[in-house]
Amino acid sequence: MKKTIFNLILLLAASWLLSACDSEGDKFDYDKVGLLISGTEQVPVQRFTVDELPAAYAVTVKSTRRCKQAVTMRLAIDTALVRAYNARYGTSYYAVPPGDVSLENSEVTIQQGEALSTAAQVRVVSTDDFIEGATYVIPVTIQQISGDGCELIESSRTIFLQISRIISFYSLENNQNASSNYIFPDDKMVNLTNYTIEFKVFSYRFGNVGNIKRVLAIEGKNEEEANMFRFGENGSAGGDILQWVLPGGRCFSSTHFKTNQWYLVSCTYDGSTFKMYVDGVEDAQTSGSGKSTPFQRFELGMSWGNYRNSQFFQGRLCEVRLWNRALTASEIAMGFAGVNAHSEGLVAYWKMNEGEGHIFHDATGHGYDMDWTDTWRDDRENGVLVAHDYSQYIRWVKDDYNKVAE
Repeated sequence: MKKTIFNLILLLAASWLLSACDSEGDKFDYDKVGLLISGTEQVPVQRFTVDELPAAYAVTVKSTRRCKQAVTMRLAIDTALVRAYNARYGTSYYAVPPGDVSLENSEVTIQQGEALSTAAQVRVVSTDDFIEGATYVIPVTIQQISGDGCELIESSRTIFLQISRIISFYSLENNQNASSNYIFPDDKMVNLTNYTIEFKVFSYRFGNVGNIKRVLAIEGKNEEEANMFRFGENGSAGGDILQWVLPGGRCFSSTHFKTNQWYLVSCTYDGSTFKMYVDGVEDAQTSGSGKSTPFQRFELGMSWGNYRNSQFFQGRLCEVRLWNRALTASEIAMGFAGVNAHSEGLVAYWKMNEGEGHIFHDATGHGYDMDWTDTWRDDRENGVLVAHDYSQYIRWVKDDYNKVAE
């Protein structure tokens, strides 16, 4: 492991030397030492797990070779760098509120003959001001250097410490008797030309191919142009393969889902291409039909006729989100634990973490609450919808499986 890290530093140093030589030409001094914050050799964003408060993270500076004389660096937390990073990479990180974080021993030193500095301590003392669903980072940067013969490696000047809290949550535990539809009023219908559908899913067991297990569907009032998700459809490579039935086509996941494990499924349509992501990684895609989705109806499970038993998905569900735009891969990757309910383009957001009751609240405030005393299903498979109160079948669960790191 130490050899691998050393090789990474050598590669980074070589790259820096070449770029510096290009910029300075024949005047470049090959005796100069490159300085970088430890942990930024490959990517500047590093996870900072916060289990209990206060929580501490040690930040050090490395040099590309042993220093011929002592070098002192002053580190600082610069929240303006978060905005710059978001603008450059299309992310939506939040800077930790100043009162919730401190930087101790901000002046660090690499002693003569050494290549690693003393450590500064980043401390998170509170998360009370954090917005639910937002992803926070602490940008720690090298602000000043005292010492000759040293230069900063700009690409590794700043480390972004992404706060990762361990969160326990409630989720909906599926019950076949709760399988039904909620149909929104006509004035809540929205026509989606570009969109993203997301949900977190957890399975107790899968069947064989042909033993279909329906998860959910988002569609028009009369089931037109549906986006429907199910496991075990014929033509898949296993009962643990997720099928996305989409307007004008279908798409199978490459991922074989495992039991007793949470997954974030994110499906995007940008007007030309349908893409499925699993845990933030692009998993499958297919060409688009050019059709839009008129969203006015949400189906939980398989509600039609007697199929709600035979196609019952035995598992859990939470974090169902509907957007009116196609999210980028970087945006999707940040949403495993949750998203900001006031994010751009978020039409409806059912966390399904109420823990009690029978109403799935829309966290956006846009009015897409779903009350399971007022659901509709086709009992006789004759096209006639019948009203049903299935509130007594809503089940909530919270255990050791229902934990997530932001």
